[in-house]
Amino acid sequence: MNYETIIGLEVHAQLLTKSKMFCRCSTDYASAPPNTHVCPVCLGMPGVLPTINQQAVEFTVMTALALNCTISDYTRFDRKNYPYPDLMKGYQISQSYAPFGHHGWLTIEANGEKKRVGIDNVHLEEDVAKLIHRTSPGGESYSLVDVNRAGVPLMEIVGEPDLRSPEEARQYLMKLRSILQYLGVSTANMEEGSFRCDANISIRPQDSTDLLAKVEVKNMNSFKAVYRALEYEAERQRKRAAEGKKLAQETRGWVEERGITVAQRSKEYAHDYRYFPEPDLAPLVLNREWVEAIRSKLPELPEARRDRFVAEYNLPLYDANLLTSSILMADYFEACMRGAPQKSAKPVANWIIGEFSRLLNATNTGINDSKVGPVALFDLVQLIHEGSISSTSGKSVLEEMFHTGKSADDIIKAQGLSQISDTEAIEREVMAVIRNNAQAVADYKAGKKQSLKFLVGQVMRATRGRANPTVVNELLEKKLEEG
Repeated sequence: MNYETIIGLEVHAQLLTKSKMFCRCSTDYASAPPNTHVCPVCLGMPGVLPTINQQAVEFTVMTALALNCTISDYTRFDRKNYPYPDLMKGYQISQSYAPFGHHGWLTIEANGEKKRVGIDNVHLEEDVAKLIHRTSPGGESYSLVDVNRAGVPLMEIVGEPDLRSPEEARQYLMKLRSILQYLGVSTANMEEGSFRCDANISIRPQDSTDLLAKVEVKNMNSFKAVYRALEYEAERQRKRAAEGKKLAQETRGWVEERGITVAQRSKEYAHDYRYFPEPDLAPLVLNREWVEAIRSKLPELPEARRDRFVAEYNLPLYDANLLTSSILMADYFEACMRGAPQKSAKPVANWIIGEFSRLLNATNTGINDSKVGPVALFDLVQLIHEGSISSTSGKSVLEEMFHTGKSADDIIKAQGLSQISDTEAIEREVMAVIRNNAQAVADYKAGKKQSLKFLVGQVMRATRGRANPTVVNELLEKKLEEG
């Protein structure tokens, strides 16, 4: 039997506020000693009262608007009760019945087609403490609690089960992360834990509406991990169904090292969180003028910027998609192009997407931390375009710039990399290569045109990549035809 995969994602994003959701403790806790960014409120002490972080509310409404949601006129916070040790109060202040935004959508592109994916709701809650699990020298297991993270504003974006493959799930997450970064509401970094995803996945017979058991997958901390976990889980469920075995409704964890999901706890019965209105926080009525004021401040989002790059810079859609997937890369490209003619856009895009991105990835360097500024990269691309150096030499120059911060001009002069376009000088090297490679010359004359590439390579090698390749090709063809 053929089965269809059904996937829905729940994404949590920490918001970039200076203080926590319901108290004034700093959210800049990443490198702080444990339990130093705490107060009676986020420690859950008796008798304390929470107060709402207005910036977190604005960021959540901004996100909901960017995701085409309907903004609620009335919203409130609820108590979500469950007995985990990372909850200092024994409950989490969240939203269940009246989220800030609902019934939204975003578009993704997968397999060359656009697809609209529904957003059930966007709501706001507080993050929980961090549990650190240890094993003593005697083999006993224990856990430590770091409360620094507890109370950090956490926005949850609940997607509809509209995704049909792990690739669509990956594209959805990448698009969502990009939107959050463009809005400036979250770093949306999965590796740092500021962007976390739980995936609900099930299968159903093709052309049927009857779902088999739903499985929730957790512990995925990268886009690659989400893809691999969903791919594994879809195959596991299909295999069990084909063997006639029952699928359990459960929570499973992704084990990166083994490439498998493992059962964590059963979800055969709905968890009773005993939601009820938070008595210490008044409901919020969202004024329409206030909401529209937030809407008016929305920045240019990835899709709109991509379309502008295509129209304004005459870039291919593929290049524009890559450049605008990251706001930092899009900003870098536009800084390179400031005051430059449109014809420079494609060469500049090629070098940013290609060699520059390779160096960033290889060294795990953020684009804003690179020693190669936009003006420096543009100057290098211009030198290559003008024929001052070859593209091959350009790669080595860029690498030197990347590691040292030196200018392209200084590196070219120091290493003697300026391109040779003098016809007489190149002709001498061409004639030497023809004399020293009789077999390749004979092969060319016998009709093996690929021998020309070998001979060109020999000339480039002799000139250390400095010879103008166009001139080399022309002279070689001319001399070989004459001979």
